Amino acid sequence: MQKITPFLWFDDKAEEAVRFYTSIFNNSKITNIARYEDVPGPEGKVMSASFQLEGQEFIALNGGPVFSFTPAISFFVNCETQEEVDEFWEKLSEGGEKQQCGWLKDKYGISWQIVPTILGELLQDKDAEKASRVTQAMLKMKKLDIEGLKRAYEGC
Repeated sequence: MQKITPFLWFDDKAEEAVRFYTSIFNNSKITNIARYEDVPGPEGKVMSASFQLEGQEFIALNGGPVFSFTPAISFFVNCETQEEVDEFWEKLSEGGEKQQCGWLKDKYGISWQIVPTILGELLQDKDAEKASRVTQAMLKMKKLDIEGLKRAYEGC
C-alpha cells in the first residue's frame, strides 16, 4: 500500500470518471467500488471507488456539490514521445478545456499537465539563452510540441 493516495471528491460522477481514466492509461484498473446500500445515500449509487492509473492508487468519492476542483492541484503526465503527448492530450481534453503550456482541464474539472520529458532537460540547460528560447516557445503553445521545443532550443 502506498503511503499517500490522492483522494478526488466528485459531485456525483465518480464512477463515470474512474471508468474514463482507467480506459486512458495503461497499467490501470478499478480495484473496488463501494455503493450506498447500508449507509444513507441514494441506493445503488457509487459512494466511493478505488482505482490505479499506471500503478498509482487513487480514491474517488461521490460527496455532493460541496467542493470543486481547481488548477491549484493537477496531475503531471510524463510523456516520452509526441505520439504519447498527442494521445493523452486528445483523450483527457475530450469534453474539457485545452489550456496553455500543456495544461488541460478534463470534463470532470480535474487539471492535467501533459508534458514531454525532454522539456525538463531543455529548460535546465546551463545555457540560459537556450532555456529562455524554450520557455518562450512553450508559452505560445497549448499542446506541447517536441519538435517546436527542439527548434527553439537550437535557435531555429
